[in-house]
Amino acid sequence: MGMLSKITKLRKNKQFGYQPRYYKGKKEGSSPFSMEQKFEKYRSTANHTRGLKNKVSNAMDDMKVKGDRNLKIRMFIIVAVLVLIFLFIIDFDLSIFFK
Repeated sequence: MGMLSKITKLRKNKQFGYQPRYYKGKKEGSSPFSMEQKFEKYRSTANHTRGLKNKVSNAMDDMKVKGDRNLKIRMFIIVAVLVLIFLFIIDFDLSIFFK
C-alpha cells in the first residue's frame, strides 16, 4: 500500500521568489510583469461596459470633460454643412423659415 500511495501522490510544483534585477518595489499595486499602455488610465473607452444605458452614460461623462473649444466649433460647422447638404438633396424648401 505504501508503494501505491507514492505512485499516485502528485508532486508539488517548486515555487521561486523571483524578483527582477532592476525592480524598485510595487507601484500602485501593479505587477512588474504587466504590460499596460502608456495612456491606459486616461482612456475612457478602456472599460468594457455593455448595454445602451452604460454607453450613453459614458458618452455623457465624456461630454462633461472640458475639451478643445476649436474642435467643438469645427464639429458644429461640419454638422451644419452636412445638414444643409442633406436638406438640399431632399429638395427641402427653406423659405418656410423666412418671411
